[in-house]
Amino acid sequence: MAIPSQPITHLLYLHGFRSSPHSTKARIMAARVARDHPAVTWWCPQLPASPRQAMDMLVQGTAQWPDARMAVVGSSLGGYYATWLAEQRACKAVLLNPAVFAARDLARHIGTHPVWHDPSQQIEFTREHVDELRTLQAGGPADAARYFLLAAKGDEVLDWREMVQRYPGVQLRLLEHGDHGLSDFEDHLDTVLDFLDLA
Repeated sequence: MAIPSQPITHLLYLHGFRSSPHSTKARIMAARVARDHPAVTWWCPQLPASPRQAMDMLVQGTAQWPDARMAVVGSSLGGYYATWLAEQRACKAVLLNPAVFAARDLARHIGTHPVWHDPSQQIEFTREHVDELRTLQAGGPADAARYFLLAAKGDEVLDWREMVQRYPGVQLRLLEHGDHGLSDFEDHLDTVLDFLDLA
């Protein structure tokens, strides 16, 4: 007999490349969690450009979180990171138009870039960072039931077919149109929260 899962008490949100905790999706989700699930620990950190430093920060920051009662939500590059962390911790993950081959896709973005939500801030993305991304490439999910994938066929940055192929058997919501930023994210938030089953 399957042991019923416990409600999630700790939730991590990971933004995408050049994004921040001020992204629309992050703010929408933070507000909803604060309103409806005030007992849940919410963490949405500003991720450094270095994937290795980002993972070190996340591993350290969630070290005391209970595996069975934590979940991670990741958008774009954050989805790539979320997959790695979810496989390490065997926890739930929600992936929003996730990067599948991050090292391949970001190799052409080496250089200095402004942060989307604060152009006065810049990040330096290097060849070393691309190499660090390669070391984080995970295989297929060990337990598809722990994953929810929200993918938009209208994503203008990443290929939705690669997303679906990368996460076989997971709970999937495939949008016929949409965009990379999921500008209609609020319309799908109830479905995401139902999957997460927050305390």
